[in-house]
Amino acid sequence: MKGMGALGAGLMAAMALAGAANAAEPQSGTWTAPDFRYHTGERAPLRQHYLTLGSPANPAVLVLHGTGGSAEGLLNESFGGQLFGPGQPLDAARYFIIIPDTIGHGQSSKPSDGQRMRFPAYDYGDMIQAQHRLLTEHLHVTHLKLVIGNSMGGMLTWQWGETYPDFMETLVPLATQPIPVSGRNWITRRMLMDIIKADPAWKGGEYKTQPPSLALASTYFGLLTNGGLRNVYAAAPNQAAGDRLIDAGLASAGGDANDTLYQYNAARNFDPTPGLERIKARVLAINSADDERNPPELGAMEAGFKRVKNGRFQIIPLSADSRGHGTTANARLWRDLLPAFLAGE
Repeated sequence: MKGMGALGAGLMAAMALAGAANAAEPQSGTWTAPDFRYHTGERAPLRQHYLTLGSPANPAVLVLHGTGGSAEGLLNESFGGQLFGPGQPLDAARYFIIIPDTIGHGQSSKPSDGQRMRFPAYDYGDMIQAQHRLLTEHLHVTHLKLVIGNSMGGMLTWQWGETYPDFMETLVPLATQPIPVSGRNWITRRMLMDIIKADPAWKGGEYKTQPPSLALASTYFGLLTNGGLRNVYAAAPNQAAGDRLIDAGLASAGGDANDTLYQYNAARNFDPTPGLERIKARVLAINSADDERNPPELGAMEAGFKRVKNGRFQIIPLSADSRGHGTTANARLWRDLLPAFLAGE
């Protein structure tokens, strides 16, 4: 899933199409809130695209993608292909799976639709409100069995539990910690945004072709904060191999510069620490030992779960299969934890 910078956009899209056959056939929908009010006070129509799998008669599960990602990206073999198929933990024959494109992503409203840098400066709180309205006003879902998300989706999962504590039974935040975006996580985001804005070709957001800085910034961010130190070294054990890795990243980087700026800046005020005691749902947080953005040595999980009423966390150990911040995108590494957790064990 995306949550790892624009570097993997093409790969994720290809994997989504290949893996969709392993899950129930997704149904695509779009709903527009005609009077959506952003936290800035601005009001505008908000288009939300979403995918569903399974029957609305079954317990509902909300699945949230990462920064720069989309609902379609979560149908890839590594994620949806491990979760939504027959006999799998979130079998679409037993659950009603709802996967929205968050504000600024996929086929939902975003700056590249035409407003460019005049688009409202949305944040994660706006994403939550939009998803809540999509569920309650359009899909008529008033209760969730589970909210689960990776990277940005994991941060949104924490925020869902605090904003609507009675709305869900369980929460599974992946590749995130219950603290503000800070340290390397914020420093690299800020540098990504500054690299784009400093490019004369960006033209204050009024470019006609994508500024070269978008590929440069996305590749830098993706290689620095994703993949795991061991695996990146294995892929680039010398300078020539490192150059090839960089060149491949630059060649495959996609997206839109303004959309990217908004997506990464949306995390600017994320801070679940004041409201952890408000969470009523049971929580299973899953991180990896080599996550570059959420290093476990910070002790943030231990501190946070002293305040969460009913929860625990799991750290995926370093292995040949771990990929740093991208580890949790491979649901095979943690999916076996879900059945007992959902059963209340």
